[in-house]
Amino acid sequence: MNEQNKQIKEGNVLELWAPKYPEVTQWLSHLQKKAKSAYYLYLFCQWANKTPTELLALKKDPSSKEAERLLNAFVATDLKTLHMTNPVQFLTVQNVKSFFKWNMCDLAKVAGQMNREKQKEYHKMLKEGLRKLWNNTYNPRDRALVTFICSTAIAKETLSKIQWKHLEENWEAVELPCINLPSELLKGHGIGKYKGVRQITFLTPEAKRDLINYKEWLEKSMGRSVTPEDNIFHETYTPYNPATYAALGYLMWTLSKRAGVPFSLHDARRWVNTALEQIGISSNWARKIRGRMVRGEESPYSQPAISQLRDKFREAVHLLEFTTETPTVSKEALREEITKTLEEEKLKSIAEKYHVTLEQVKTAMRSRKTDWEKVLAKRKPDNCADGRHCQRIVSEDELPELLTAGWRFVATLPSGKVVVSNET
Repeated sequence: MNEQNKQIKEGNVLELWAPKYPEVTQWLSHLQKKAKSAYYLYLFCQWANKTPTELLALKKDPSSKEAERLLNAFVATDLKTLHMTNPVQFLTVQNVKSFFKWNMCDLAKVAGQMNREKQKEYHKMLKEGLRKLWNNTYNPRDRALVTFICSTAIAKETLSKIQWKHLEENWEAVELPCINLPSELLKGHGIGKYKGVRQITFLTPEAKRDLINYKEWLEKSMGRSVTPEDNIFHETYTPYNPATYAALGYLMWTLSKRAGVPFSLHDARRWVNTALEQIGISSNWARKIRGRMVRGEESPYSQPAISQLRDKFREAVHLLEFTTETPTVSKEALREEITKTLEEEKLKSIAEKYHVTLEQVKTAMRSRKTDWEKVLAKRKPDNCADGRHCQRIVSEDELPELLTAGWRFVATLPSGKVVVSNET
């Protein structure tokens, strides 16, 4: 089968080749990336010297394995002969199998099995590199985009569709604004196994700062206020149309070249995922933030409240922020960090005083009974036979009577009880 017309490419396959075959049109109606998928099928048809109609005819007899053998022969063909890379061959196989599937002619699962080889190492992102990228942006829109993607892990296709209404109400006043995206904007578009999948993610303080600046700049440029139905990311010139999928990808490529920092939109997703891994977040919560299917989604335990998810995300903020040497920290977050540090120091002091380990103190804290007598009994003072004579832990109600009897106040424990001593 040889095409007689203009050379078929990914950019024209939907106009010059796909419409000729109803089977292809029907198949593409179920897919997101139609041009790429059609082009991979076209490559296979060229190799097999068959039309899509002739391919399906190989499965006219369901018991026939001729189509499977043809696909296996394609996989076994040397890449140099195919003039393909391993990833292109892999994606061609996947799309051929998808073409048969959506035309109700499923191929055997073992047909065309192969591994996709990694062609290059992932970019190892550092804060210095991201800061350089951010400093080489052209305008407030670009700066907001860089911090936005490195905070939210939102995919490129979703970026081209996200609207202001997807941010929580009064987001400018929220420390870590939530972005709640429906399945229609995510991978799979909420169809089939992707039904009900949502992405619940957040803006870091620096991402919120840049988004506020961009919003003000955009409204001034357009001469009007943005509406909830407006896309967030627009072109930066009149008539300020929404930025397309292709335009966002090209923009990031341009910024990467300008800054001399290897970076792609997918690198931003890895940046977020790495930070989430470092704080020990559960895999299901991480998938929720990245907008991926959650295992056991029907279980209420896999649907954390936004407040819980936000609290866990807060732990990753210092890992995610990069625009300055000093991360942007809110007063609330700083207060919480100070409180945690002071509590830790208090527990260490208690452990040292009573000659027990910090872990024993924490275990006692977690215990409902807060049974400090058991902890102290493991390490009695040398000069105290029963472990209660020299020091005791009592309630506040018992304190006045003991002080009258000559006992001395020592400390207040986190449980609310107090330590008293009659040591001289």
